[in-house]
Amino acid sequence: MDFEKKLSRLEEIVGKMERGDLALEDSLKLFEEGVKISRECHSQLNEAEAKVKLLVSMDENGKATTVNFAADQA
Repeated sequence: MDFEKKLSRLEEIVGKMERGDLALEDSLKLFEEGVKISRECHSQLNEAEAKVKLLVSMDENGKATTVNFAADQA
């Protein structure tokens, strides 16, 4: 699932939980799913931030530089 779909699902979960008409078991299942999605989104955002930082780096002459990105560099 891509980032936008995850974010949309997270908003849907929040909406359902805010209504307050769910059984406790259903609320716990949605909460668990929401936490999982939130962590995945956070991870994707961190990776994107690391890529942006690499792409906008400057060399000693002030020229923009790019570096091949590897997840373990973040």
